[in-house]
Amino acid sequence: MTEPPKKITDDPYGAAILIRRLITEQGMAYWRRYLAAFGLMAVSAATTAGSAYLLGEVINQAYVNKDVRGIAILSLVTVVIFTIKGAATYGHSVILSQISNAILANNQRRLFAKLMSESIGFFSARHSSEFLARLTAGASSVTQVLSLLINAVGRDLLSLIGLIIVMVTQDPYMALFGLLVAPPAMLVLRKLVKRVKGLAHNQFSGTTDIMEIMQESLQGIRTVKAFTLERTMGERIDASIAAVEQTNNKMARVSNRASPLMETLGGFAIAGGLMYGGYRVVAMGATPGQFFSFLTAFLLAYEPAKRLARLNIELNSNLIGARKLLEIVDGPASEPDDSDKPALKLTTACVELRDVTFAYRADEPVLNRMSFVAEPGKMTALVGPSGGGKSTVLALLLRLYEVTKGDILIDGQVISGVSRTSLRRQTAYVGQDVYLFRASIRENIAFGRPGAGEAEIIAAAKAACAHDFIMSFPLGYDTPVGEHGAQLSGGQRQRIAVARALIKNAPIILLDEATAALDSESEKQVQEAIGHLCQNRTTIVIAHRLHTIMHADAILVVEGGEIVERGRHDDLLRRGGRYASFFRLQHRDAAPALAPLSASA
Repeated sequence: MTEPPKKITDDPYGAAILIRRLITEQGMAYWRRYLAAFGLMAVSAATTAGSAYLLGEVINQAYVNKDVRGIAILSLVTVVIFTIKGAATYGHSVILSQISNAILANNQRRLFAKLMSESIGFFSARHSSEFLARLTAGASSVTQVLSLLINAVGRDLLSLIGLIIVMVTQDPYMALFGLLVAPPAMLVLRKLVKRVKGLAHNQFSGTTDIMEIMQESLQGIRTVKAFTLERTMGERIDASIAAVEQTNNKMARVSNRASPLMETLGGFAIAGGLMYGGYRVVAMGATPGQFFSFLTAFLLAYEPAKRLARLNIELNSNLIGARKLLEIVDGPASEPDDSDKPALKLTTACVELRDVTFAYRADEPVLNRMSFVAEPGKMTALVGPSGGGKSTVLALLLRLYEVTKGDILIDGQVISGVSRTSLRRQTAYVGQDVYLFRASIRENIAFGRPGAGEAEIIAAAKAACAHDFIMSFPLGYDTPVGEHGAQLSGGQRQRIAVARALIKNAPIILLDEATAALDSESEKQVQEAIGHLCQNRTTIVIAHRLHTIMHADAILVVEGGEIVERGRHDDLLRRGGRYASFFRLQHRDAAPALAPLSASA
């Protein structure tokens, strides 16, 4: 049984559907400006055709009528025509550029807004360079497609129509002969389109690979240097660059393969026109003006005809980038807007996990029916071996992921039933790997609460034990922190992060091993800052260094996604269970313990 033939609507990103979408969804928003540009293109096309016709009149006035006055008048008209053409060309070029810039900016905003509506899981399987490529190449491809279409219709097609009218009026038979070159050219170009699609896809993928390797090499430059990976990373990017270079060379050969045919066919047409036109002038008494007018129109028509012939190739090349953009924009948001849900209303900020089960992958649970209550205004510590599910608890509390089974409640409200924005506004998070934005110290602190005043920023920095080191810099709070905060030490970055959490003034604090990567002196300073942060707030802290949570109000030992022990520090030591084993192991191997972090400091 034979399969039914495919329809163009079978592929939602097929060329025809994509073009229609780009015109209706994006181009139509600027139809008035496109109409103005189209009108100016029509003027430009008319002047082009008029100049070809005018040349014939000049030849007749000069060589047939011997009329100097007529030549002067026609010369003046020529100046006017070309002046009008220049003004019209300038006008439609500026208008189209402005439209393209507006569409480009709009698509970049759309893509960024869509990415901000995706969940953490969406990004975990992808590389950030892919989105950078879609943001730049994909968004610009949309404008290229629309520009190609409007230029093809408004500039090339109208110019071609005007010039064909001139050719037909001067000599219809010779015009028909000149048009015979089009069918064989179309057949050749049609075969090239499929090849161009595949090469354009490879170009996009290869460029993304180059960006990925470049980004990883620069962001991981310390590791590259420490492990002498310069040559290895160089070989990786060389291979990707070579692949893209090879693809680009193939694209150059394929996309330009029609040029020899077009030039050859054009040469035959021009040669035939010269012979036939010359014969008419010499043997049949035709005026030389007709011949020169026709020949000028034919030569002027050659370039727009060639561009129209290549239009399909150019469109399909750019449609790949447009498709890459729309594939992301069209997809359902993995973290859809839920602003219609009620806001979280806090009274005591009591956090409860009730039989919570969660798995990143099916049949591989990370948490297994976990239940506990984090009392209001107190510190609850999660400890245990790596991979037990501690960090997952914080991610679920922030709704970076949704629970598989069970419920998380805050003051009796199931958090899946409230808006994410209201939930996240009530929580402050400080992790082990602090992310600082490439901005000043002041701006990074203020990100905790946009619009915060200078006095509030300084107060938060002082409470985070950061004010003194900030003021030691020549620029103070205006000191740039560099990419990822690279110009600050680990302890300084952590204290900036604590200040950012402090200025938020959230009633729920989530700490994920916030001192694990610090030396003893920095740890002591960050502990003091965290003590201010946690004061009278519901705090859930993850810690590997057990001396930092000895005075926690509740300690939960998490293993294999379950709570295997719970209690206070002294009680757990007396039981001699898993917590006692962890503590004795650290106490034996570690340096003298630092002062414990107090929940009421």
